[in-house]
Amino acid sequence: MRSHSLLRRATVLVATAAMGLSLSGCWAGEESAEVEGETITITAENGEVVIPKEPKRVVATGYAVPVMLEADAPLVGISEWGRGTAMMTDEDLKTYESTEKIMGETADSINYDAVEKVDPDVIILGVPLPVLGSVNMERLEQVAPVVVLGPSVPDSWKELGGRQAEAAGVLSNWEEQKDAYYARADELKAKYADVLDGLEFGHVGAYGDITAGEFQREFAGSWGTNIAGDIGVTYYGEVKDASAGGSAEVSEYPSIEELPASLGDADWITYTIEVDGSVSPEVQYVLDSPLWQNLPAVQAGRVIALQYTEAATYASAMITLEAIDKAFGGAFADELAP
Repeated sequence: MRSHSLLRRATVLVATAAMGLSLSGCWAGEESAEVEGETITITAENGEVVIPKEPKRVVATGYAVPVMLEADAPLVGISEWGRGTAMMTDEDLKTYESTEKIMGETADSINYDAVEKVDPDVIILGVPLPVLGSVNMERLEQVAPVVVLGPSVPDSWKELGGRQAEAAGVLSNWEEQKDAYYARADELKAKYADVLDGLEFGHVGAYGDITAGEFQREFAGSWGTNIAGDIGVTYYGEVKDASAGGSAEVSEYPSIEELPASLGDADWITYTIEVDGSVSPEVQYVLDSPLWQNLPAVQAGRVIALQYTEAATYASAMITLEAIDKAFGGAFADELAP
C-alpha cells in the first residue's frame, strides 16, 4: 500500500527542480581518503571522481542499492530500500537483509559512524540531487571517494545503473541484464506490433493528490509508462509546462475535472496498480469518478491495469515485462488469436 504516497509525491516534485543541476566540487584534497592501486575516473554529478578500478568494499544508497544487489557488487553497507523488496529475488533479498544498513530511506538519515566502520573503498550515492543538501559530503569524502549518481527523469535508470555498476566494478554483470531485458522487450514488441499499431494510450499514475482533487497523468518516459514504451506502446501528448525539469517533463497533476480533456482522446488507458495487485487510494479516486466512467476508452472497456511499474533496474523490469505481457495478452486476446 502507498501509505506515504503524498510524501513520496513530494519527493518526486522536489526532484523535478534538479534536472541539469551540477554540484560544485569533486573528490580531491589533502583531507580526502586516499585511493590506492589501479584507478579509474568516473564522471559523476559531483565532478570527476578518482576511484579504485575494482573496489573490494562498496557502500551504496538510494537507487544504487537494487543495481548493486542484482550485479553482485561487493557490498559492505547499504541504505534501506523497502520499496523494492517485493521485486527482489530470494538471493538478493537475503543479501539485502544481511548487509549492514548505514542509512534509512532518506538521505538525512546517514549514519556516518557506521559508514566509517564498514571501511568502504567507494561510496555510491544514488539519491536525487536536491536532497544532497542533507548529506555531509565533506565527512563522507574523508572516509572514501564519493560518487554521486542520482536519478533525474524517471527512465534515467536505464542509463544510470550502468554508471553505478561501473563505479562498483561490476559493469559486465549489469550489461548482461540489460541485454536480456531488451531481448525480451523486442520479443514482446514483435508480438504486439500489429495490435498496437496506430493506437494512442494514456496513463493514470499512482502519485495523485486526493486532498487537492488531483490525479497524475503520465506521458511517455514516466514511471508508469517507460517500460511499456519499450514494447511499442505509444503514450500520446505532453506536459503543458516542462520548465521545472526532471519528472515534471513527463507527468503532470491536473484536477479531476480535467479528466475528460486529459484522457478523452485515448484509444486505451493504462493505470498503475500496486505490486500486490491492489489499487492505491490515489488511483481508486480516479476510477470512482463519474468523469472516468464517461471516458470513451472506459465505456469501450479499453482499460488495462499495469503492475510492477516502479521497477528501476533491468532485472526487476523483466518482471514488469512479464506483467505487461499478461495484461496485454488478456486485453488483446481476440486480436492475437490465430
